Amino acid sequence: MRVYKYTGVLIFVLLLLGNSTPAQNVFRIARLKYTGGGDWYNDPSAEVNLLNFIKQNTNISVKPEYKFVDIASDEIFSYPFLFMTGHGNIVFSNSEAERLRKYLEAGGFLYIDDDYGLDKPMRREMKKVFPNNDFVELPFSHPMYHIFFNFPYGPPKTHEHDNKPPQGFGIFINDRLAVYYTYESNPSDGWVDPEVYHDPEAKRVEALRFGTNLVLYVLSQ
Repeated sequence: MRVYKYTGVLIFVLLLLGNSTPAQNVFRIARLKYTGGGDWYNDPSAEVNLLNFIKQNTNISVKPEYKFVDIASDEIFSYPFLFMTGHGNIVFSNSEAERLRKYLEAGGFLYIDDDYGLDKPMRREMKKVFPNNDFVELPFSHPMYHIFFNFPYGPPKTHEHDNKPPQGFGIFINDRLAVYYTYESNPSDGWVDPEVYHDPEAKRVEALRFGTNLVLYVLSQ
């Protein structure tokens, strides 16, 4: 039965949810700034609202703020979770690709959300980071989709792009998920302030729950 497959992860989550004393080290997310012309900076309320939702629904100690870090800076190593999004082009220099690879190999995590138009340049540039690693689609049975809230069909369909099903892809370092990428899903649009896209409340909550699963899974690794 699948329940046994996730026992270790569930125990970890229960410890987090049942601990009345926040952890000394607060969890933070940093937006990844990149060159190439894409709007890496769009919707700055996304991370703030997600972290506030996590704060309200778990006992994880978080710092709900919008913070960006330049991919060329050593500051990326100060954050366990980097978030990259946008609509347009991305360009990594060789040194930036090497820095991002070192960050990920050292245990860091990168979440990429295609806000429409990011797919081709992102895949091209990530090949500079991991020339020998391809994105693989995560099965619906992956524990990230069930760790707290249940997503039996993988990532939610928050915004329509090209009338394709939502998909979630990963790059693994050994057995650890180091990069996760949502395509035709766009949950981060559901994290932003409600007056921006006027999404139904149920869609926003679904997206925030999905983001919570993502953070909990990263912490469980």
